[in-house]
Amino acid sequence: MESGQLAYAESVSVLIVDDDGAIRETVQEILQDEGYTVAIAANGADGLRVLEAVRPKLIVLDLNMPVLSGGEFRRVQRLDPSLRGIPTVVFTAAGRARESAVDLEADGYLAKPITLADLLAVVQRFCGTGVQKE
Repeated sequence: MESGQLAYAESVSVLIVDDDGAIRETVQEILQDEGYTVAIAANGADGLRVLEAVRPKLIVLDLNMPVLSGGEFRRVQRLDPSLRGIPTVVFTAAGRARESAVDLEADGYLAKPITLADLLAVVQRFCGTGVQKE
C-alpha cells in the first residue's frame, strides 16, 4: 500500500481512487485536516487491492485511469457482495459526470474542478462530520 493508507477497516472514512497524484494528495490533505481518515489508490486495480485491507465509509472514484478505469472498478465492486454496499461517488472532469454516475449506479458525483464546499458536503453526507484534531 502507498504511504498514507491505513490497515484497519473501522478507521477509514474515505478511499480516494485517482491517477492524478496532485489531486489525490490535495484531497487527502483537505479531508485529513477536517478530521477524516483517508486511504488512497492510484488506479482501479490499486483501489481493489486497498479494499482487501480496508472498508471505507465512502469511495471517491475517478473514471479515467490507467490499468483499471473507474467504470471497470465500479463494475467489479458491484459484483462483489462484500463491496457493493460501500457508497461510491464518481469524481471526474468528464463533461457527463452526472450521467456517468447514473450509468454506473453510483451514489453521487463530483465534477472536477471541485470546490471545497462540494467535496466536504459529499463526504459529510456519507461519513458524518470529521473528528477535529487537537
